[in-house]
Amino acid sequence: MEEETKNYSAPQRDGVLDVTWETIVKIVFSLVALYFFFLIRDIIIWFIFALIISILFNPAINFLKRLKIPRTLATILVYLALFSILAIGLYFLIPFLFLELQTFTDRLPEYFTQTAPYLSGLKIKALESFDTFSQTIGDVLTDASSNIFSAVSTVFGGVLSTFSIFAIAFFLSLEEEGIANVIELASPARYKKYVKSLWKRTQKKIASWFGVRIICCIFIGFAAGLITFVLNVPYAVFFGLLAGFSNIIISIGPFLSGLTIALFILAVAGFSKALIFVIAFFIAQEIESYVLMPILTKKYLRLSPSLVLISLLVGAKLWGVLGAVLAIPLAGMIYEFIKGFLKRKQGAES
Repeated sequence: MEEETKNYSAPQRDGVLDVTWETIVKIVFSLVALYFFFLIRDIIIWFIFALIISILFNPAINFLKRLKIPRTLATILVYLALFSILAIGLYFLIPFLFLELQTFTDRLPEYFTQTAPYLSGLKIKALESFDTFSQTIGDVLTDASSNIFSAVSTVFGGVLSTFSIFAIAFFLSLEEEGIANVIELASPARYKKYVKSLWKRTQKKIASWFGVRIICCIFIGFAAGLITFVLNVPYAVFFGLLAGFSNIIISIGPFLSGLTIALFILAVAGFSKALIFVIAFFIAQEIESYVLMPILTKKYLRLSPSLVLISLLVGAKLWGVLGAVLAIPLAGMIYEFIKGFLKRKQGAES
């Protein structure tokens, strides 16, 4: 009887959870590490976006290096060229944008009257009359100005983060294969060479894709601005910038920007000019898709519109407009890296 009792109680002892001190230390260390990464999450985001910027600049830096220019000097020249182009662009565009903004403000009552028949069906109280619309805008501006201190801190915080990100990107660009060596070091022994070669191929594809997208955005922005200017539609500069920036979102961006511009032209200039704009803008999109992109690169990275849109929203949430733009090549880099590993795994299994 005693022997049966001993045999019956043995499984109960085996079922007791045995937690060693080593396991407790590992759990505590993991929690501390997670909390530490949570505290420095902003710095991690800065580093990721800085890494993307350095990858996008690498082709230009490597091109100058092939011309026997030292990498440090080549990096300085590339970054100076970027900021110079941005400064010159803003210098010439801002006066036109201010002029168009002033014109739009002066003619806002006229535009509201012209679009009132289309807005009446929305049943929105703020759009019932121009006085109600003006009062609503005034209330919004008053609420925004009451929180001026937080707005100022947000602006200065954005300037600080932007400076920090470009500073980190600059120092990452100085190292030719710093990130590649770190990734190789952290990889398993049998994957070291493959991971390093995959990383280099991914960088080239991402930089090529992003460079092509920038050129296409400039082309579409110039085309939209030129079409509206030829049709004698006001705000050609603004519409060109709108079409150019939105073109970074494949398929969805051009559709939304083209629809917005066409509706405005329809409301203020009539059906015939709106139809002409739609046809001309469609032709410009076809030239970009079937002529410009194949000429610039034969093997460019193809990203689905859904992946681009999701990465755009995540990047905008993390770091505003520039984050939205940089999140797209980041998503492409992760996608290409995972795809490379899956292909290698399938090849090994077969």
